Amino acid sequence: MACIHADVSSPPATSSCQRLPAMNSGSELRSGAVPEPRKAWKVGTLTYTAGGIVALFVWLLWGDFAWSMRDRSIPPVITLLFKNYGSPDMLTGILIGSLPALLGLVLNPIVSYRSDRLRSRLGRRVPYLIVSTPVIVIGLVGLAFSPPLGTVLSHWFGPVLGASLATLIFLALFWTLFEVGCVVSMAVFNALVNDVVPQELLGRFYGLFRAVSLFAGMLFNFWIVGKSETHHMAIFLGMAVLYGIGFTVMLVKVKEGEYPPPPEPQGPDAAGGFFPAVKSYFRDCFTKPYYLLCFLSGIIGGAANIPFNLFVLLYVKSIGLSLETYGKYIALTYLISFVVSYPLGALADRVHPLRLTIAVQTVFALVTLACGLFIKSQTSFLVGLVALGVMAGAYYTASASLGARLLPRSKFAELSSAGGILGAGVNIVLAPAVGFILDHSGHNYRYTFFMGFLLAVVSIVLFILLYRRFLRYGGPSGYVAPE
Repeated sequence: MACIHADVSSPPATSSCQRLPAMNSGSELRSGAVPEPRKAWKVGTLTYTAGGIVALFVWLLWGDFAWSMRDRSIPPVITLLFKNYGSPDMLTGILIGSLPALLGLVLNPIVSYRSDRLRSRLGRRVPYLIVSTPVIVIGLVGLAFSPPLGTVLSHWFGPVLGASLATLIFLALFWTLFEVGCVVSMAVFNALVNDVVPQELLGRFYGLFRAVSLFAGMLFNFWIVGKSETHHMAIFLGMAVLYGIGFTVMLVKVKEGEYPPPPEPQGPDAAGGFFPAVKSYFRDCFTKPYYLLCFLSGIIGGAANIPFNLFVLLYVKSIGLSLETYGKYIALTYLISFVVSYPLGALADRVHPLRLTIAVQTVFALVTLACGLFIKSQTSFLVGLVALGVMAGAYYTASASLGARLLPRSKFAELSSAGGILGAGVNIVLAPAVGFILDHSGHNYRYTFFMGFLLAVVSIVLFILLYRRFLRYGGPSGYVAPE
């Protein structure tokens, strides 16, 4: 679990967060006064007062701001650079969609499995985040200097290697390094949040996470996206500084507490080693149909937004819309989503995120179909862009706490990574498949709406099946995650 400035070796400066069972100061007990009970939230061996929750939220949200600025800014810029340096849509789909998925397929299960079982002075999540942060920063700096490096390399090789191809090679290389760091951090960051935040506040917390992410999106799209092609070096270097400092500050301020011993391997797996660990991992993650349904519904639900999102900037350029105008409307989309994010998170806590996700995804499917049928001009595109963006944001907010509410806390990172493996398999196929269809349709980007609609319908069916099984395990009021 995590705690802000908790230290068992010395009394904390405030009583915002402390290890159980101490809840009152010794002076209060000696005076004979009866202290008024204070609202407290328990997370494993830690107890938070209201002040502790506020401090926890502030530092995690600061880290999330750095995280969100990275995620909101880098993919659009690198997509445009790939296109400008001669990458076809299919190759762009492989680099932007399939490559991160393939890295996740390899790294996610290893990192998450080890993280769940790690016991160190810094905790079980923070060590992996400390290692991944400089990798991400180096990748961003490398992306910033890829064009000049490509020019130098092309001079060395002469006419054999053109400047555009050489630059594309460096962009792909540093993009891969960047994604390695992102995949490792993603494998454990949500698990850290699950270790920190009391379950009854998860919906609200992820609502605030969405609000921070949307605020970051507004900043980037309103002021920066229009400069993506002309000031990409400054964007990459600025994000390297912001992420390197911002995320590191969060890691310093958020301290992990104590964990129970990791589960002991049973039976033939008790000998330890790589292959028994792999066997144990696959048995834990892929032998329960309930969790497989949980994984697939969320994966397909999220994938419904991939076809349009992956190629939206190329769609914008294909209809003659300026990046500045696009950025302003995306900022409007994020502003609307920002306003509704916390109420949606609170509603998820009240009605359960699974119920809310089904309702929101149904509306998303209808909006996506309408976009495919009726977008014929720049004006209709902008209207559809806002409507689709708001509903996609509503889906992510509604479903943000779903994994934390359905998966057992003791194996959260491990099971989450299993979903990541399946998701990687989907993305490895989906991204280049979308690019292939677009390459062979004359780059008719309107087809991305119909692809998204079909995926959304499939996800709704899966979510309904998941909900029926969820009721068998106790439903909203008495749910117990099967071990």
